[in-house]
Amino acid sequence: MEIKTNAKIRVRLESFNHEILTSSCQKIMNILQNTPLSSAGMISLPTRKRIYCVLRSPHVDKDSREHFEIRIHKRVLEIHYDSEVPIFDLLSEADLPSGVFYRICLS
Repeated sequence: MEIKTNAKIRVRLESFNHEILTSSCQKIMNILQNTPLSSAGMISLPTRKRIYCVLRSPHVDKDSREHFEIRIHKRVLEIHYDSEVPIFDLLSEADLPSGVFYRICLS
């Protein structure tokens, strides 16, 4: 009798552009379609907004200001798989577009 152990990988993706982030998640899911997995799912995390307030003129008129914001979109892919399958190698070789930061965590 063979005992199978399930392992879990979490891939955290971050980007300023939500369209590139969604296409990267789809690309990873397409890579994983051909491998035997227990389950794989995508979780959307809250978008973080950083707002900067800048004076329009450096010396006078302190009431005139501009606001700029940066949005950081985040997703987590959670993958449960059999430990005999080399999923980590497939994920590390995935060619994701520039502008997407990803981190692979083994559990």
